[in-house]
Amino acid sequence: MNVLLISTNRNCLPMAVMPMGACLVAEAAEQAGHRVHLLDLMFAERTHLPVESAIAECHPDVIALSVRNIDNNGMQLPEFYLNDLHTMVDLIRTRTQVPIILGGAALGVMPEAILRLTNASCAVVGDGARIFPVLLERLSRGESIADVPGVALIQNGKFRCNPTLPSDFSAICQVPDYRRWLDIPAYRSRLATAPLQTKTGCEFRCVYCTYPGIEGHTCNLKDPGSVADAVMRLSASGFHEIEIVDSVFNAPLDHALNVCAALARVGSKARIQCLELNPRYVTDELMYSMAQAGFTGIGITLESAADGVLEGLNKGFSSHEVHRTAEVVSRHRIPCAWIFLFGGPGETRETVRETLQFAQTRIRPGDIAFFNTGIRIYPGTQLETIARRQGVLSCSADEMLSPTFYVSPEVESRWIEQELQQARRNHLNFIDMGSLSLPFLPTIHRVGAKLGLRPPLWRYTRLIRRILRMAGMDV
Repeated sequence: MNVLLISTNRNCLPMAVMPMGACLVAEAAEQAGHRVHLLDLMFAERTHLPVESAIAECHPDVIALSVRNIDNNGMQLPEFYLNDLHTMVDLIRTRTQVPIILGGAALGVMPEAILRLTNASCAVVGDGARIFPVLLERLSRGESIADVPGVALIQNGKFRCNPTLPSDFSAICQVPDYRRWLDIPAYRSRLATAPLQTKTGCEFRCVYCTYPGIEGHTCNLKDPGSVADAVMRLSASGFHEIEIVDSVFNAPLDHALNVCAALARVGSKARIQCLELNPRYVTDELMYSMAQAGFTGIGITLESAADGVLEGLNKGFSSHEVHRTAEVVSRHRIPCAWIFLFGGPGETRETVRETLQFAQTRIRPGDIAFFNTGIRIYPGTQLETIARRQGVLSCSADEMLSPTFYVSPEVESRWIEQELQQARRNHLNFIDMGSLSLPFLPTIHRVGAKLGLRPPLWRYTRLIRRILRMAGMDV
C-alpha cells in the first residue's frame, strides 16, 4: 500500500522536537512491505499546501496522522492543538476518501474524544510500530479492522477500544534513521536534539500523570549495551546532541548506572542530556557516572519543595530528599534545570513560599528554575477524582478535551503569579511558561546555533535575559 504518514506537531517552543515515534512507525510499515512517505509539518508555516501536495504526489491508500499533544499544558497561555487537527482531517476528506488513522501519544490519553472531534476512521492506541503494520495488512486485504488489537474506533455511535496484545518487548534500543525522514538541517539550526529511550513505562503514580495510559506502570528496560550502540550510531550519523526522553531516567537506579557505564565504555563523544530525574535516586555515584557518560545537562522534576504538596501529588519523595538532592547537585558540575509545578493538591500560600525559598537559596546561580502554575486535568487520573471531590471540576470527561486545569482551592492562582513574577525579577535564572512562549525564541535558537552554542540552551538563560533586558524587553 501507499502510506502517507503525517507528523502534525508544529510546536517549536521551547524548541523543535524530532518525531521519533512517527519515524519508527514509518520504518516498521516500510519493513512490512509498504511504500511510506513521511510528511513532517514542524516547520510548515501553513499546513494545507504541503498536505495537498503530498496527497497529490504519493496517491496514498491510507493516511496516518501522528498527534503528539492535545495542548501545551499552560494555564496562563493555553494553546489547544486539536482544532488544527480537525481542520486537517476535513481538508484530507476533500481530496481523498481513503482511511484516516490517528496515532501518537495524545491518542493514549483521550482516544474517544479525539476520534469524535475529528471523525477519523480509527486510532492506534499503544505501540504504533507493532500495531500499525497489522492494521495496514488488514486494510490491504479489505478485511475488517474492528478486532485489531490496539485499535480504537467508533461504530454505530459507540466507542470501542481493543486491548493490545501481550507485550512483545524487545530489549534492543531502536533509533530510526532520522536523515531519511526529516529535514535535519532545519532541526539542527534550532538546536534540536535527537531523542532516545532507555526504557518504557513508569513505576511512579503521580496523581496527574497520563503515562500509565500510554506506556504502563511496568518498566521495560533496554539493554545498556544496546543503548550505547544506538548512541554510537546516532553520533556516527552526525547527531552529537542526544536527549534521553524516558519518563524518569534514574528509576530503577541500577539501570541508569549501567547505561552510564556502557556509554562511558564506548566513548561516543556525544553530548547527552535528560530532563527527567527523580530526586529520590539522585546520588553522587549517579552524577559522577553521568558526567563520565557525557551528560551535559540534567533536569530534576520536583514540582514542589513542600511536604504537603508532594504528598498531595503522590510524588513518592519528601522535602528532605529534595534538599539532599540540592546538596548532591552542588558537588558536581553538570548544569541542572529544576522543574516546579504550583497549585497541586495541598498547595497554600505557605507552601508556595517554602518552594520559592528553596529555589532562591539552594539552586546554583548557573542553573535554572522553571515554574508553571496550574495542573492539566485528564480523565481517569487521580487528579480528576480529587478535583471533583473538592468541587473545583464539574465538566464531563468529554468536555475535558479542551484544556482544563486544577489549582488548589486553598490558594489563588493570581497570587501565585504575583509571587512568581517578583521572584523572576530578582533572579535571572528563574523562568516560567511565558518565557518558553516568547515568539522570538526560535530566532534565539538559530542565532545561538550560528554562534556555536550547544544544547541545552537554558544554560545561557541569565545571559539571554540580561541582553534582552538591556534591549528594553521585560523578560
